Amino acid sequence: MTTGSSNGASNSHCTIAASATALPPFTITRDDVKYYMGRVFDIPERRLEAMMSIVDNAQVHKRYSIFPIEYTVEPRALSKTNQEYMEHAIKLGKEAAEKCLERAGLRPDEVDLIITVSCTGFMIPSLDAHLINLMGFRSNVRRMPFTELGCAAGAMALGRAADYLKAHPGGNVLIIAVELPSLTFQRKDISQANLISSVLFGDGAAAVLVSGKAQKGPKILVSETYTFPDSLGAMGFDLRDSGFHILLAKDVPEMIGARIRELVNGFLERQGRTQKEIKGWILHPGGARLLGNVEKELGLCKCDTQPSWDILSNVGNLSSATILFILQEWLEKRPLKSGEYAMAAAFGPGFSAEFLLLQWH
Repeated sequence: MTTGSSNGASNSHCTIAASATALPPFTITRDDVKYYMGRVFDIPERRLEAMMSIVDNAQVHKRYSIFPIEYTVEPRALSKTNQEYMEHAIKLGKEAAEKCLERAGLRPDEVDLIITVSCTGFMIPSLDAHLINLMGFRSNVRRMPFTELGCAAGAMALGRAADYLKAHPGGNVLIIAVELPSLTFQRKDISQANLISSVLFGDGAAAVLVSGKAQKGPKILVSETYTFPDSLGAMGFDLRDSGFHILLAKDVPEMIGARIRELVNGFLERQGRTQKEIKGWILHPGGARLLGNVEKELGLCKCDTQPSWDILSNVGNLSSATILFILQEWLEKRPLKSGEYAMAAAFGPGFSAEFLLLQWH
């Protein structure tokens, strides 16, 4: 595990200055899922009934999609879905980035590093290269595209932005996370992982501006990554001729639950902090069971993590963008007092956990 000292980090400015989100126009409700599940998947009635109770317990009431559900559930070749991915990733990423820069009061040419994050499609050149041309970033802007980090990538991007700003004080980093999981929908895959992903995941984009200049907002003090031993099969994608097939072990919530307390306590101890000092819990929900397990093990109540539940309910799991949506909920609706600490955590393929310690200013 990497370690770092918040004392050294806090001397340099690394502030989350602005955030923004963008959602596509079509919605998928819980009733839509129930209506289509039995018509789309060739599964026996008993299993269908079991899936209906999973839909009810998933706490996902509504999600957004780049296409109407009637088209989303139609099988298409990987070449077709990837073309759709490129077109809509650029569109949604641009919308979130423009909104974020406007809120930060910055022009594109004032950004020094662009970190783009996505795991639900494939494009080379990456999203950042397209946006340089479309939005007017400098030709010498640095680029850092993340592809294979899944749900943990939004949190990891915040950590890498902070690392960059320690080396380049006074700079500006723009993070853009775009995920279009609806394009990975597999009609003929009746694995439990695919059925559950069809209940959980939604499309969307988020952008965050992290600045090395002194200003109000949460400072990123330190970040750490922990990769669970022998956990390669816990989560990921299997790329086949028909597209992306999700891999999701059913014991992931238990695997995280079993270790989360010692991991969080160890992380905080290394920064000279205790759990009692944490006033904000910015947690990637994954699913309802995972979030519930984390709450139980850390002794938290729903009131401590309400923004995570709200995002899961209103937009679903947006993979890497989820943590940035939740961060925005805290910034807009539950900002901490100056000097108070928050902890952010997200989990993804590897299987890895990413932790961040933030302090409001």
